[in-house]
This record gives sequence, structure tokens and C-alpha cells, in this order.
Amino acid sequence: MAKNAPGRADRQGVTLPALFRMFPDNKTAEQWFADVRWPDGPRCPREGCGSANVQIGTTHKTMPYRCRTCRRFFSVRVGTVMQDSKLGYQTWAIGIYLLNTGIKGTSSMKLHRDLGVTQRTAWHLAHRIRETWADKTAIDRFDGPVEVDETFIGGLAKNMHARDRERRITGRGGKDKTVVVGVLDRATNTVTAQVVADTEAATLVPYVTDRTDAATVVFTDGHPAYRALPRPHGFVRHSVGEYVNGQAHTNGIESFWSLLKRGYHGTFHHVSAKHLDRYVAEFAGRHNARGSDTAEQMRRTAAAMSGKVLQYVDLVADIEPDMDVEPAYGEPW
Repeated sequence: MAKNAPGRADRQGVTLPALFRMFPDNKTAEQWFADVRWPDGPRCPREGCGSANVQIGTTHKTMPYRCRTCRRFFSVRVGTVMQDSKLGYQTWAIGIYLLNTGIKGTSSMKLHRDLGVTQRTAWHLAHRIRETWADKTAIDRFDGPVEVDETFIGGLAKNMHARDRERRITGRGGKDKTVVVGVLDRATNTVTAQVVADTEAATLVPYVTDRTDAATVVFTDGHPAYRALPRPHGFVRHSVGEYVNGQAHTNGIESFWSLLKRGYHGTFHHVSAKHLDRYVAEFAGRHNARGSDTAEQMRRTAAAMSGKVLQYVDLVADIEPDMDVEPAYGEPW
């Protein structure tokens, strides 16, 4: 960890020299993934089996384990987002490091250059790693107090070509943009956020009540939809320049939105509505792990790979080619 540098001194980072000492080759990285996934020894990942009666070391070219119960070969990739990937374990480990340490996000173009893979492969790799954060925003109910707010994600009309402004911007404010709502627990500084259909009370109120207890104090802005909240409720009126009223403010969740939008505008430039939920989950997951050491963040990400599958063909299905800058389109690798 760098000495006498700004930032949090209570968490241990991982320097680039240390990273390459951790993962000097694929074999070392493979063992790291195995130790994270199976701390008590390998188990069969096949659904319905899960046997610990495993043979370690086989003659199979890519499957070093064999389950003696179901008699099938497997590797640490099977049953994870790494399944069917041709990338080496070292590449996966470094990718996990880059996405955990890039607080404003890491573009597929940077991954393409840093990892020496195609941009399309890098884009798929990043989305597979984002899948590990998807469940981390589905947390227990907050005791509170909490801050609740919504934001709009989308490009600025002044930055679009004239033909795109006419086609995509048909109203003012948040119209034609994607709505994201979030809840921040002040006690733990934990965030949960996701894309929602609109900012109506029928949408926002259930989202908040599902994530809070009946006695949880909720602070919002003056949006009328929150008046229906069956919770102790305080709010500020941004429309008249009021941003703090005693304990009532939304500064914490707005700080999270600020970081998310810096990633949107400065790193990714544009994200299609289809994929936005994954990016939101990434920023929330990284925010919630910010108090942990970098090595622990990486271990949590690797541990969360199990049980998740994300194929390239599913990522690019039903996307208009001119509506998403990040991916390159073509046959899956």
C-alpha cells in the first residue's frame, strides 16, 4: 500500500507489483479461485450432486477434478460466470482487480488494452463480473434512518446529433431517460439501487417499504410520490432551495448518484437501458464493499461467481446497434 497518500488509511490496498506476485501465472490464479470457492476442499458443482468425494488431479486436459459420485469431470469454472470462457485464470483475476479498484468504473476499452483481449471479449468479461454484484444489492431491510432518492440516467440532448434529438428526446426533464431509485442506510452507509419503470407512488413506495422496517425513519426530497409512504417521513424541498432541515436531507444518496453519473458520462459515455441495472449493481456493490481491503473485495467477488451464467448472445439480444456505445457486435467468442 502506498505510504503517506490521501485516502482511507484503515483499508489495505493491493499495488500492481503485489498483484502480479499474487497471480504470476494461470496455475496460481486457478488455485486462488479454487481456494475461494471451496475453502474446505472441492465439491462437485453439478446440480443435484454437490458431493465432496472428489478426485483431485486427472488426465483430462481442462478438468482437473472428477466427482466419484456422479462420475463427471469438472473445473473451478463449471457453474460460475467463468464457465465456457477461454480466458486464462490470471486474466480473470486481474479483471476482478480492475473492476473492484476502478471507483468510477472501468471501460471495456481499458480492459481490452490492459488485458490484451478484444474489446468485445473485454465487454463480456466486465458484464460477467458485474453479475457477481447483482445479488449484493438485494439486502436485508434497513433499520435506518435511510435516505431515498431517484435519478435519471441518459444522454444530454445538446450532445446528440440532430436526428437523435428528434428521435429520442420528446419531452423535458427526465422524460425519455431511465429512472433509477436508491435507498441509503445512514447507519451502515449501505446502498441498494435499481432501475424502475417510473417515479409514480405505485412504483416508489413498494420499493422503499420492501427495504425498510415499519419504524424506519425515511428522508426524501419533496417529490409528492413519497407522501404515501407508511413510514416516519421527513423531507426537504429542493424546489425552494431547501437542502437540509434538521436531520432531513438526501446528501448521502445524492453523493452516490454523483459517482454513478461520473462513471456514466466520463467512463462509459453511454449505457443502454437494457444493461443499466448491471452497472447500477456494480456501483452499489463496490460502494458497499468500500470499507474492506482490496484483497477481501476480490475474494468476495470471486466467491459470488458461483451459480451465475451470462452468455454473450443474451447480452446482445434485442439491442439496437446505435443505442449502445460499449459493446462491439458480432459472433460470440
